[in-house]
Amino acid sequence: MSTPTRITHLIDGQPWSGTAERTSPVFNPATGEQSGVLDLASASLVDEVVKSAASAWEEWADASLAKRSGVLFAFRELLNDRKQDIAALITAEHGKVLSDALGEVTRGLEVAEFACGIPHLMRGGFSENASTNVDVYSIRQPLGVVAVISPFNFPAMVPMWFIPIAIACGNAVILKPSEKDPSAAIAVAALWKEAGLPDGVMQVVNGDKEAVDALLTHPDVKSVSFVGSTPIAKYVYETGTAHGKRVQALGGAKNHMLVLPDADLDLAADAAVNAGFGSAGERCMAISALVAVEPIADELISKIKDRMGKLVTGDGTRGCDMGPLVTSQHRDKVTSYLDAGVSEGATLVVDGRQDSYESDGEGYFLAPTLFDHVKPGMSLYDDEIFGPVLSVVRVGSYDEGLTLINSNPYGNGTAIFTNDGGAARTFQRKVEVGMVGVNVPIPVPVSYYSFGGWKNSLFGDTHAHGMEGVHFFTRGKVVTSRWLDPSHGGLNLGFPQND
Repeated sequence: MSTPTRITHLIDGQPWSGTAERTSPVFNPATGEQSGVLDLASASLVDEVVKSAASAWEEWADASLAKRSGVLFAFRELLNDRKQDIAALITAEHGKVLSDALGEVTRGLEVAEFACGIPHLMRGGFSENASTNVDVYSIRQPLGVVAVISPFNFPAMVPMWFIPIAIACGNAVILKPSEKDPSAAIAVAALWKEAGLPDGVMQVVNGDKEAVDALLTHPDVKSVSFVGSTPIAKYVYETGTAHGKRVQALGGAKNHMLVLPDADLDLAADAAVNAGFGSAGERCMAISALVAVEPIADELISKIKDRMGKLVTGDGTRGCDMGPLVTSQHRDKVTSYLDAGVSEGATLVVDGRQDSYESDGEGYFLAPTLFDHVKPGMSLYDDEIFGPVLSVVRVGSYDEGLTLINSNPYGNGTAIFTNDGGAARTFQRKVEVGMVGVNVPIPVPVSYYSFGGWKNSLFGDTHAHGMEGVHFFTRGKVVTSRWLDPSHGGLNLGFPQND
């Protein structure tokens, strides 16, 4: 067994050289071996980093749009060149297979490409002669120091939803990655210095609740972007806004895939397996509830079961289809839902505990698992399991399925599979969910649209990336100006009027 590597903060463009009072272990989930020791930031260290960021921000905020876009273009090229290395770090600490990890980096890269267009995205409006000899125009200006708190399931992509846009808009960013798999985020952050970003504009502090609370309450942090479970998202939103911050907190999900009787069942079965078990189900956009409109459930389940039998679970570096769960504790929590589902009356069709795994050591594995006859009120349905567990819910009609989805407290993503254009159009209009797929199981928007759900899947009014991201990381200002010609003069105490 090799000696665990020290993983530390990235401050002012350099790895931190101090001594941490507290540390946390980082594991390879495919083998169960400890691979790293992570330094955890204290509140006092967070305060030092915020002060450094505030100082660096003043210069960066004054940088021209041409300068900023040049750094963004350079960063984009560096990330594209190093994406294989970043993907390998993701697989080593999160466990997802290499192809999935590379896809994650590529989707994050798309947001950097979007942010390269910041000169156009920051463009304001101008109205000449809004009143006689009076011009009115709008501008957008950066907030200052902003914080990004990212989850374990997409250690590179989720930070990239926010950071390129925040930096392009002229802010200084402090990232707090997940303590479970921080190395990919740190490696991406280090590329900004190489791209020409001034020291202090992009910094990383690793930590737990102490670091999070320090960022949420610090008076010089102007905004917080968060992605994680709903209870923590709610806490982040309430704590951050109580301290005067702008907050976008994306929470959990219970995503439904509604399959109508006229759907292509082979396409639907492929989609259910891909969306239910990719990344071991550790996606906020994973399909965890397949809603089958009778009489197709038996046939659809048979097709899904057949496809599941061909999947190989194991070490993500070995060309397997699905990797491990991120920690042993999370694996045990997900596994507990299998016994609970059986005891609550659901039918266990495929038990992932009975599978074998392609890996050395004691990894945190649970193979794809399938339940039938799942109903609201069962923990399988009510909870966000965040693992490779797909539940089939049978309904008698399209209306019953739509009502089921709209009754759920989450509203992150959903999908409908049908060949009926009218049914699909009605669904996309009436479903109370923020992201909708039509014959697309994981409807993650492209970078120039915005990502985010409804109801308990989002706290705050602003979604991630796209133009909503630009607006989140800037403040609007409207200027009314009049330049007097030499012949103008006189006093007028009346209320100004548009004439």
